[in-house]
Amino acid sequence: MGYMQGGVGYAQPRTDGLAIASLIVGIVGVVCFFLCLGIVAGPTAAIMGFVSRQRIASSGGMLSGGGMALAGLILGVVGFIASVITFFVYILSGHTTTTTGLATLFQ
Repeated sequence: MGYMQGGVGYAQPRTDGLAIASLIVGIVGVVCFFLCLGIVAGPTAAIMGFVSRQRIASSGGMLSGGGMALAGLILGVVGFIASVITFFVYILSGHTTTTTGLATLFQ
């Protein structure tokens, strides 16, 4: 008696690489906000997340990762806002000095 071959299923939609990149850059922006890295990483993650969501929506089910793209977009915005607030708190708190260069070594 012969065995029947299993049915061939539908291929799973692949995850959009831009969604993954958006999530990673968004996480970096939030984690490194105190270095003001979110000022650069935040908008980058938000734009990549927005574009990825549009690509996923127009792919007709061939791409997945909408949740990752949305998370990257949100983390990008949060990282940017946190970095801007940190920057202004640092500047306004008086951490700036009037002396620069070698003069600070001899004080």
